Amino acid sequence: MRMTYFPKKNELSRDWYLIDLDGMTLGRVASSIAIVLNGKHKPDFIRYDDNGDFVIAINASKIKLTGLKQFNKMYYSHSGYPGGLKEATFEQMMKKDPRRVVELAVKRMLPQNKLNRQLMRKLKVYRGDEHPHEAQKPQPFPEYVFQGPRAKGTLNK
Repeated sequence: MRMTYFPKKNELSRDWYLIDLDGMTLGRVASSIAIVLNGKHKPDFIRYDDNGDFVIAINASKIKLTGLKQFNKMYYSHSGYPGGLKEATFEQMMKKDPRRVVELAVKRMLPQNKLNRQLMRKLKVYRGDEHPHEAQKPQPFPEYVFQGPRAKGTLNK
């Protein structure tokens, strides 16, 4: 009788991937990053365990939205007190901290459970094109994971 194989913690390999967000669409990139963080691109994917890879996203300030979402998209947060609703447009969020826009998009595409915070620790987003993770030797982002119009050989410029 064959048994299902479950990899042990010491058998997991954690790769580092680098993706350039310059001119890319926010939702398409966020879904691809969520797949890699979750480990769904690996053959030994386990739904309840963290076996994904690290992702370094650079040029967060140059990300795009389609249609009129650039002007109409709103971000909401609430302090928990009466009348404590705060809202900000996409443009305001991009001026204040473009990294937060990418982080929120990816976070909302991951499972909404205890595993979410663990997976989000493996996402490193930077405003410009420099990052302090050269020692980890990041590989280009896997194109077979990316779903979008730039998936055919032009993802990693």
